[in-house]
Amino acid sequence: MTAPAYLILDTEVIDPVAYEEYKKNAAPIVKKHGGEYLVRGGAFDTPEGNWPITRLVVIRYPSRAAADAMLNDPDYAPWRALRLKIAKCNMVVVEGVTAPV
Repeated sequence: MTAPAYLILDTEVIDPVAYEEYKKNAAPIVKKHGGEYLVRGGAFDTPEGNWPITRLVVIRYPSRAAADAMLNDPDYAPWRALRLKIAKCNMVVVEGVTAPV
């Protein structure tokens, strides 16, 4: 059984208007690769530590290969370039577990 993968992105949006355009156009490409938004900028707090989160996004993919395919999809390239211009981002992709621990 293939483990799911989670793309976790902390984003400081610099241009909110352009970011809305990015979100609208990136979402279908995420879906094309089996991605499902689990968190998309909701309210949060930091009960422990000193993690300076700005805007958190978590996307579940069916596998690491699917997450990588989305990030490398030529259809995503112009939207990724836009995101890099209009937001400061930290991103991690992590493999999940296949069964409860």
